[in-house]
Amino acid sequence: MTERKPVESWLTDMDGVLVHEGQPVPGAPEFINRLRSSGKSFLILTNNSIYTPRDLQARLSRMGFDVPESAIWTSALATAQFLSDQRPNGTAYVIGEAGLTTALHGAGYVLSNIEPDYVVLGETRTYSFTAITTAIRLILAGARFICTNPDATGPSNEGVLPAVGSVAALISKATNVDPYFVGKPNPMMMRSALNTIGAHSETTAMIGDRMDTDVLCGLEAGLETILVLTGISTRHEIDRFPYRPSRVVDSVANLMDEI
Repeated sequence: MTERKPVESWLTDMDGVLVHEGQPVPGAPEFINRLRSSGKSFLILTNNSIYTPRDLQARLSRMGFDVPESAIWTSALATAQFLSDQRPNGTAYVIGEAGLTTALHGAGYVLSNIEPDYVVLGETRTYSFTAITTAIRLILAGARFICTNPDATGPSNEGVLPAVGSVAALISKATNVDPYFVGKPNPMMMRSALNTIGAHSETTAMIGDRMDTDVLCGLEAGLETILVLTGISTRHEIDRFPYRPSRVVDSVANLMDEI
């Protein structure tokens, strides 16, 4: 294996890496706070499009993380940037929460259900059958279909909830149109994050807890990939995949000495 250059920039997933079941992972606040004080560039990534970076910054701050709003990169922001690059100042019909609508407004998009350029599907706490029906009709009329991420389910206190990937499958079945997914494991999510902090793939590491999104995404973007065992994927599951992370550690606390 080709020896990599020293890590100068860090990308890290949030849920399962820094936070688990609403609580900070032991050592994670100290890891992020050391990153912040070191001056090294970093971004916290999340496929969740419900919350704005300000919402997430406040949530992390209450847990002891010293994180500026600008250090948080969501699939909603990546989606808004992608649409702005593809079709500047366009229009979109959106199914989602404030994290997505705020990002699209910030990118110069107008939200409309009248002949929109795109139908954009993100997470929401309550998917509306009426909104889904509208999305189907707009796509059949020619709107392009975009999703913030392909996650099929999401967590809740009562158990799993259907997420973007599941609702996208319903819309695709009704329209015979497949969406374009912007979030992980699309390496575009990583590349947009790298561009945001001016980092280079050869000197950047991606920390994640999922083989099928974080590690795959980082691998395809040419990053060093570090799997932590505080979230979804376990050590025993690694060999089930046709690719491997660059390395495996118990948690981000094990990376403290590298900052």
